[in-house]
Amino acid sequence: MAVIEALNVVVAVLALPVCAWAVYLAALALLSSEVPPPPVQGPPSMRFDIVVPAHDEQGGIAATVRSLMAVDYPAELRRVIVVADNCSDATAERAAEAGASVLVRADPERRGKGYALGFAFERSLAEGAADAVVVVDADSTVTQNLLGAFEARFRAGAPAVQAEYAVANREASWRTRLMHIGFTLFHDVRSRARERLGVSAGLRGNGMGFAATTLRDVPHQAYSIVEDVEYGIRLGMAGHRVVYAGEAKVFGEMVASEKASRSQRRRWEGGRWGLARRHAGKLLAGGLSRPSLLLLDLAADLLVPPLTYVVLAAVVGAGAAAAWVLSGRGAWWALFPWALALGCLATYVARGLWLAKVGPRGVLDLIWAPVYMVWKVILALRPARGKKLTGSAATGAAGDGQEWVRTARDGEEPSSKVEP
Repeated sequence: MAVIEALNVVVAVLALPVCAWAVYLAALALLSSEVPPPPVQGPPSMRFDIVVPAHDEQGGIAATVRSLMAVDYPAELRRVIVVADNCSDATAERAAEAGASVLVRADPERRGKGYALGFAFERSLAEGAADAVVVVDADSTVTQNLLGAFEARFRAGAPAVQAEYAVANREASWRTRLMHIGFTLFHDVRSRARERLGVSAGLRGNGMGFAATTLRDVPHQAYSIVEDVEYGIRLGMAGHRVVYAGEAKVFGEMVASEKASRSQRRRWEGGRWGLARRHAGKLLAGGLSRPSLLLLDLAADLLVPPLTYVVLAAVVGAGAAAAWVLSGRGAWWALFPWALALGCLATYVARGLWLAKVGPRGVLDLIWAPVYMVWKVILALRPARGKKLTGSAATGAAGDGQEWVRTARDGEEPSSKVEP
């Protein structure tokens, strides 16, 4: 009997981290039900630089520039700046033809979006022509209220602002429809909850903005694959939170094919794991010693694995625990934390489905979720074969530096730099 009781304890204890992750996500889902109203917008007066980092984006850069030029904001108070970073195509020419100012950057040793952004930020601050800088990816379009929503936050004292980052081509395939649900969960549900809590909504890399004073106070020195998360951590450590402007949206094109998704997903998740290893402990220590809910939440965001892994762990664990109980030897209380985790995850996903407005078809696409989860696990277990940088580029990313890898868009042949 002592052995059986010990096994019951083990089954329950194994559920604790999964249960903690699930309860955290469910709490965010519940908190996302109400958000503070946006600040009242006054007459436009702030000056904006909209920076578009671009690497070999000649096919879509003009559409992005045209979308930015069409925002509902006085033309004399904003300019679009495309950084043609180490390009081998006509990105610079196409951007200029569409009406953007173009900065051509050629530095084979320091490559990547982080370096391109740092280059543009330094130029903007040196010229002193902008009160705030907004970043939009080169494959994106924006809603016309983007700058108005950002200005209202900046005038209310926000040091940094993040718009909702959504999927432009959500109907391209079941994969992009699942990504739309995932983006809603990660970018909208979590950001709504954090705005309600008064902590940092986090930076998403696309549709993010910074007051010029913030960039001077906390210089942008983030060069990893997930430079947005890295800089968001640096802002949090300096006491600055990112404010969420959910009524403004930026739509990025997601890849629909498995091959291109494979490369993109590995880079994103690998970069986040690297940041978690380096910064989660410091954020926890800082959050407890100050104390600071902002830092504790940043730590929690890094420590919670991607939803796929949490769901997979909960399903497998609950199934094993249920089998143990049904065998007649296990105690029902050993199954309880696993059941609680599943219930919390269901609450979180249901909130995302509601906000994503996917309809019956989107719900049916969840049938593909197990396939997607298995694919991600197999991908995580496969060794990455991406080209590592050497020299100064690698040191800037604290060991995670990788060459700027442009993900092939649908209908394109993958670049030779895309991971096999």
